[in-house]
Amino acid sequence: MWNKLSLKNKVIFFCVLSIVSAIFIFNGEIKNKIYISNNNIKKAEVTDNKAILKSNKEESGIIKEVQEEKNKENKELEETYNKAYKAFFDNKYAEAINLANEVIKKDNKHYKSYNIKGIALAYNGSFEEGMKNIDKALEISPNYGYARFNKALAYELYGKYEEALKWYDKDLEVENYIWSYYGKASIYGRKGDVENTVKYLKIAIEMDKVVKEEARTERDFDNVRQSKEFQELIK
Repeated sequence: MWNKLSLKNKVIFFCVLSIVSAIFIFNGEIKNKIYISNNNIKKAEVTDNKAILKSNKEESGIIKEVQEEKNKENKELEETYNKAYKAFFDNKYAEAINLANEVIKKDNKHYKSYNIKGIALAYNGSFEEGMKNIDKALEISPNYGYARFNKALAYELYGKYEEALKWYDKDLEVENYIWSYYGKASIYGRKGDVENTVKYLKIAIEMDKVVKEEARTERDFDNVRQSKEFQELIK
């Protein structure tokens, strides 16, 4: 059959065959290039994902390390503050002030240390400086009950009774604190106001019977001690 074809037809046939072959070869190369390209993309994606995971892991490690360091530092500051707190209640006011200063030097937002420093200063004879530190504590944490209480206590300590009563009430706005009721009772006791002394002392005693023992020897109640109402309350 091939021999019967004319030269022209043979040439045409050969050309068609060559074109078809070329198309097959071209398509194969395209598919191969696409495969290689897709394969490279997948490899790149795997590499990128590994790099991202490594980066995230390293970042998480750094964050964890920083957080652990911060927690350690906070724990140390809290321990120093607790020492200052204990020193104050042991009447070691200068020591309490120095310990509070150590904390404030490292964390100038540590409101609890400003507060304990303030009341220690007040008891150590520095009313104005003490108030500045208590006010600093309240500036940082306005609803910090212990600072409100200590502000009232400092006013009471220096005979500023109306201001003290005002701040005991401010403390009671944020916490139901037994010693704020007792503080109010003691001020009214000094004033000889039996009715209000008994009113607030009764609340404190109902919260904790130990208050009754305190009241029996508290000199602040000397001006009302002989009243029938007071005697009934502490018997």
